Amino acid sequence: MGLGVVAELVRLGVLSSTSDHASVVSINLFVALLCACIVLGHLLEENRWVNESITALIIGLCTGVVILLTTKGKSSHILVFSEDLFFIYLLPPIIFNAGFQVKKKQFFRNFMTITLFGAVGTMISFFTISLGAIAIFSRMNIGTLDVGDFLAIGAIFSATDSVCTLQVLHQDETPFLYSLVFGEGVVNDATSVVLFNALQNFDLNHIDVAVVLNFLGNFCYLFVSSTLLGVFTGLLSAYIIKKLYIGRHSTDREVALMMLMAYLSYMLAELLDLSGILTVFFCGIVMSHYTWHNVTESSRVTTKHAFATLSFIAETFLFLYVGMDALDIEKWEFASDSPGKSIGISSILLGLVLVGRAAFVFPLSFLSNLTKKSPLEKITFRQQIVIWWAGLMRGAVSIALAYNKFTRSGHTELHGNAIMITSTITVVLFSTMVFGMMTKPLIRLLLPACSNTATSEPSSPKSLHSPLLTSMQGSDIETGSAQIVRPSSLRMLLSKPTHTVHYYWRKFDDALMRPMFGGRGFVPFSPGSPTEQSVHDGR
Repeated sequence: MGLGVVAELVRLGVLSSTSDHASVVSINLFVALLCACIVLGHLLEENRWVNESITALIIGLCTGVVILLTTKGKSSHILVFSEDLFFIYLLPPIIFNAGFQVKKKQFFRNFMTITLFGAVGTMISFFTISLGAIAIFSRMNIGTLDVGDFLAIGAIFSATDSVCTLQVLHQDETPFLYSLVFGEGVVNDATSVVLFNALQNFDLNHIDVAVVLNFLGNFCYLFVSSTLLGVFTGLLSAYIIKKLYIGRHSTDREVALMMLMAYLSYMLAELLDLSGILTVFFCGIVMSHYTWHNVTESSRVTTKHAFATLSFIAETFLFLYVGMDALDIEKWEFASDSPGKSIGISSILLGLVLVGRAAFVFPLSFLSNLTKKSPLEKITFRQQIVIWWAGLMRGAVSIALAYNKFTRSGHTELHGNAIMITSTITVVLFSTMVFGMMTKPLIRLLLPACSNTATSEPSSPKSLHSPLLTSMQGSDIETGSAQIVRPSSLRMLLSKPTHTVHYYWRKFDDALMRPMFGGRGFVPFSPGSPTEQSVHDGR
């Protein structure tokens, strides 16, 4: 994360100690814990139950217990959970790297299903959880919670944990499921945050059709605008680097420009009240398709590993952060007078999460299958179970939204709010550790390796598998334009709409986009240019 972020932690008051010496001690301890997470994660690499996110969570919990004992119950963490730290510093590198590294052929082939699950599915889950909370919690006398709070609970627990999905699913082993579950998770997080923010200004006393339509229209505007902003920023970075060819004089500058423009896309979205998650994700996709091919060979290697490293450290930091904050004694003290009620509320919330996800995964999978002609392209029932299960984990997005709703500057003195915070923490810990630990064994049980390959990569003519966007890792190798057979009739468009759109996109991309913004095979050759190595390799 770098000394700059640590310094910002001190400036924001995130570090619990006020003295410089205590701050340095806290920073040293936390960095040492990060190193321990990396080492233990390496040692447990082949473990079928535990992944690095769960390891970091457990280490965070154990450290919190030790600090709690050494401070005689006064404190359990060296960092206090901060929404600003999470949304401004930790989330952007994770989401950007996911877009930068994603296998775009799989992602865009399933784009309609991903959007269906991520947007419509989240709305279904939101209404299911909200109605369940209103029906059950309003009878339990858990404090001064109103309808707005119950609707906020629906938005909070509709947000899946995209970060943990990256840990338990692998795009090389299960490319179809990875692209579907993670892509849905990105859209889901964006939808949940938009829902949550909209509810803060939602007039619950005057709900009518016009208000609902205005709400849906605003959501569509945010979705489209955020996506276009990410695409625009990515294209701008590609155009600047291609025209100026900064790498002639300094590879450091072009690497720095890529990083800064990626982060700029996220901050611009937040400044304009758009979805930074969607913006930075699509910025990563566009940068990997155009900008990455415009830089020197050494910068390609540097950016690929730099983005992956920043994402990895942010993920580890995040789970360690959540684990340590989970034992915040202040919040548990307010809820300690009714432990049975807290356990009951956590159990109810877990049940609502299970039901809310099932309420859209299976019906929407059925609708998605109706649009697919080939049996190999349909989502099987076993795959539906894995999709349902892998999306049950709740993470830092849920905690951040819960803190935003039920605390003031990280503190709460209301009994009902304290119960909701502790219940959220309980659900996040349980779902991440239990559901996360069981995901890999479940995949091995339901989808053996041979069936994964067969279902995720259905056999069809090579021309029909031409990727919409190609991956720089070489997994989505392009086919020459001479090999692509032009659809001969409207029947082709109706029977295979996705593949036909791919074909016309490739024509548009090769004729207009790549000559202007660069990309594989469209960067002018000069000594030391981005294409020099490609020419030697015969690409």
